[in-house]
Formats: sequence, C-alpha cells, structure tokens
Amino acid sequence: MPADDRGTDMPQDVIGWDVGGAHLKACWLHGGRVRDVAQWACPLWQGLVHLEDALAQARARWPQAMDRAVHAVTMSGEMVDLFADRADGVHRISQTLVACLPGPVHLYAGPQHWVAPAQAAAHWPAIASANWRACAQHTAARLGRGLLIDIGSTTTDVIAFDQGRVLGDSLSDRDRLASGELVYQGVVRTPLCALAPRTVFQGQTLNVMNEWFATTADVYRLTGELDPAHDQQPTADGADKSLPATRARLARLVGCDARDGSDADWLAFAHTWRAAQCTEIAGQVRRVLDRHAGTPAQAGHLVAAGCGAFLVPSVLEASLRGHPVLDYGRDVATLGTDPPATLADWTRVGAPGVAVAALWRDDHSGKPFEAARGNV
Repeated sequence: MPADDRGTDMPQDVIGWDVGGAHLKACWLHGGRVRDVAQWACPLWQGLVHLEDALAQARARWPQAMDRAVHAVTMSGEMVDLFADRADGVHRISQTLVACLPGPVHLYAGPQHWVAPAQAAAHWPAIASANWRACAQHTAARLGRGLLIDIGSTTTDVIAFDQGRVLGDSLSDRDRLASGELVYQGVVRTPLCALAPRTVFQGQTLNVMNEWFATTADVYRLTGELDPAHDQQPTADGADKSLPATRARLARLVGCDARDGSDADWLAFAHTWRAAQCTEIAGQVRRVLDRHAGTPAQAGHLVAAGCGAFLVPSVLEASLRGHPVLDYGRDVATLGTDPPATLADWTRVGAPGVAVAALWRDDHSGKPFEAARGNV
C-alpha cells in the first residue's frame, strides 16, 4: 500500500487467515476491532479443493466484508504431504488464495515484513509455518513480557517474549522442535499412542497398542473439556462422537472393549492420558522458561491461547501455581463493542488469524494498538 494511503485512508476491514493443514481459521477485523472469528475443517493433505471450499464458506459468512477487505495471511499448511516440499506448499497455497479472494493478499513473513503472493517462492522460508510468530508478536506488542502457551488441535507453541519482542533465535519448525518451543501435541488430532508407551487401567500397568485407535479428542470429550464446536475432525475409527463410541476407542488401546470397565473406569483412564499430556507439555514449558525467564517468578504475563487453553492451568500447576493466566481472546485481542458471549472464546482458538490481521493493520496505520475495554 502506498505511504499516502496510510492513516485516515486505512481500510476498515482486514481479514486475517491462518491456513493450517487441518483447519482454516479466519478473523474479520473492522476498524481495528475483532468482529468475528471462525474455523472450518480443511484436510489440506487431501487436496487444495478443501481450501477452496473453506474459503467459499468464509465468503458466504462475510460477503460484504470479503469484497472490500485487505487479506493478511499466515500459514502452516505447507507442511502437508500433498506438496512436494514446503516451498511448493507456500507457492500453491498462495496462488489458491489469490484465485479465491477478491481483495489484495499480503503474506506474513515476520516482523515488519509482508510479501506479495507473486514473491512467495523467493521468500518461502520466512512465510512457512510463521503463524506462531504472528501470535507471539501480537501478544508481545500488547503485554511486553511473558510467556505464550498456545495449545491447538495438533500442536503446542511455547513462546517467551520480552520488551515487546519475541525471544529466541528459533525460526524453523526444526529449530523449535529442538528448543521445546514447538511440541507436536494437541487436544484433538494427536494419536493417544504417541503420548506414552505404557499406561495404567484399573490399577494395572499395560503396554499401549501403537495403533491409531484413539486421539486426544476422545480424552477431552470424555472429560467434558473439549468444546463440541472445536471438535471438527473425524474420529479414528470413523464412528460417531458419542460417549459410548468414545469409550470403545479408548478401550482398544489396551486390548479391551468398553464393557470391560465401568463409565467411571473409562473416565479415570481418560484422566490418566490427560495427566501424561500435561506432564509432557509442562516439561517443554520448563525448558523454555529456563532458557529465557531465569526463574518462574520472572516469567511475566502467562497467556493461554488455542482450543486447548483449558489445559494451561494444569500444565503450569507444578512450577507456577497461583500465577494468574491471561486469556488471549479477552486480554490481548481488541474486541468490538458489546461482543457476543462466544467471540472471546473463538478469538482464543483462532489467535494466529486474529494476530496477523491486527499486525497488518498496525504496520500500515502508523498508530499504536488501541486497548480494548476490559483488557489489562
């Protein structure tokens, strides 16, 4: 956008997109405030037609805004095995967005860096899997110092920030896997057999069957913590998401049928898996804190994001018990006046899309962020 288009001529509508491998998330920002956030299932590994379909659903949801909006994009879907490599993924996703979206498209490539789709191939390393950085950059600009824990359907990001900037030199997924900042576990799609080689059922320690019999969604569906609106992926066996079917999937992991335990037994079994996942994520949080924060007391603000944000207090219980946890949707994002009751929840779930929209607007307005009512 030319320099003389900034300020008073700033577009009122910005749509932020987070193109993942399993979901498309989007945020409609109007006048710098979140008006709506949505998520659509998008199994990108099965073909770009799923991205096209999800984009069509977004256009049906926001027809007028889509026609006049600027589009700010971040992604992680380039990793799926539909593409020859990540560069190919960035290029083909970018081209699909250009073909489907009516307005100008800008690709997020790190702080103060936006790339036109025509240049995506040349800048793909900075564009690929940068959604975590968008979310962390936005949070850092808003809160200054702290730790962001974004637990999604598939992965968890643990990002420290200070003085309004993201800490650490990990940029690629490989580097973040090494540092503990990327934990490949989430609350919907993670196969349970990936969490532990052994588990306990009815007091007996058992080896776990390494088959895709159940996922973490089965655990949190049974504990009642996973919002049904966020439970958008098919089950491991293709059966329904009722509690009896959920118990049957969990039972297969230890060579059982649902009739081999009571409802209370299977609930206890689900909590065993919950504890295993919290322990693993807590260990990675400890690594990041040790590297950047010095001591837990120096961690600053603790911010929870993602559809698995409900786990964050349990993850932090051992080392940061009593430290208040802020909510990305309520305490970081700038919501519209009198927002619907569910908007903050969806803003938390779709945090990278919200962040990339806010960052684009901030980068092109020359104005500081406006604090939302009720924000800290």
